[in-house]
Amino acid sequence: MTKKSLKTENLNGKLIIYTGSKGGVELRADTDKETIWATQAQIAMLFDVNPQAIIKHLGNIYSDGELMRSSTCSKMEQVQTEGDRSVKRQIEFYNLDAIIAVGYRVNSKQATQFRIWATKTLREYLIKGVVINTDRIKKLPDKILSDLNEKFAVMQRLVEKRLASNSLNPTEISGMLSVVHDYTKSWSIFKDYDEGELKLIRSKNKEKMHFDYAFVRTAIDNVRADIARNDTASELFASERDGTFQGILKTIYQTFGGNELYPSLEEKAAHLLYFIIKDHPFSDGNKRIGSFLFISFLSLNGILNRPNGEKKINDNALVALALLIAESDPKEKDVMVALTTNLLV
Repeated sequence: MTKKSLKTENLNGKLIIYTGSKGGVELRADTDKETIWATQAQIAMLFDVNPQAIIKHLGNIYSDGELMRSSTCSKMEQVQTEGDRSVKRQIEFYNLDAIIAVGYRVNSKQATQFRIWATKTLREYLIKGVVINTDRIKKLPDKILSDLNEKFAVMQRLVEKRLASNSLNPTEISGMLSVVHDYTKSWSIFKDYDEGELKLIRSKNKEKMHFDYAFVRTAIDNVRADIARNDTASELFASERDGTFQGILKTIYQTFGGNELYPSLEEKAAHLLYFIIKDHPFSDGNKRIGSFLFISFLSLNGILNRPNGEKKINDNALVALALLIAESDPKEKDVMVALTTNLLV
């Protein structure tokens, strides 16, 4: 069997991904939209599967709501040779988000190779530096520009401290980078974190939904069934290793001297997320299950959204938060809980 390798090379604004003996797959680079584009046929060649498999996976990705077709699919004019003539056709191209999403659903050696390459490439950007859009920066208010360098330095130190020695997948890395771009409030929070000044935040919100084991286990089983239908869950996903999970649920409601150990909803939610990720009560899927239950707890208790309907913690920030908790030192539990509660105010 010929050994396959993956590398990239910039040629006139196009990204070339070489796939060993089968030749190269040329993907269009769109620097304005900061993405790359590929047809269904190119994605199939990239991952070494039948084009029908790509069509199926893309259909599932859109029907599941993982991505929106309108924002990840675009028709572009392409010249094709048909017989003795050249014909212009409108061809559907899919952006990098769709390509990576498919890559995490396809089961092939080439898909695995692509994930390894993507992880390595994105990791280098994360650890070694970032690309700054100068035109956008010029439009920022002076107050933001004045401390932009400081804020990037804070994020860089945090990233290097937590992630430099670990292998991460593109989804996790994308979540961390999205905190930089989309979660403005987190700047001051990360600064306080980095300087050791982060304080636990408590509110007086009253509980609406108690998370007992029977209710939560049913919710997890429903999620497991949904994931299984899309062939993205292992047989061990959501399988409890022992009684640890039931113990976690009891812990977040624990009382001492008649008083709750974690009196606020924010503290309960933060500890629920932390304990599931760090104590590994399930054989597989602890970060995903912890994140799902964390959001469910916030939603069912009416504290997920702000008064204007905006989520207090968006999807990308949740990915980054779960990753930070997973990579944190157990001695920093209180810091991780404080960070979580700060993101919920």
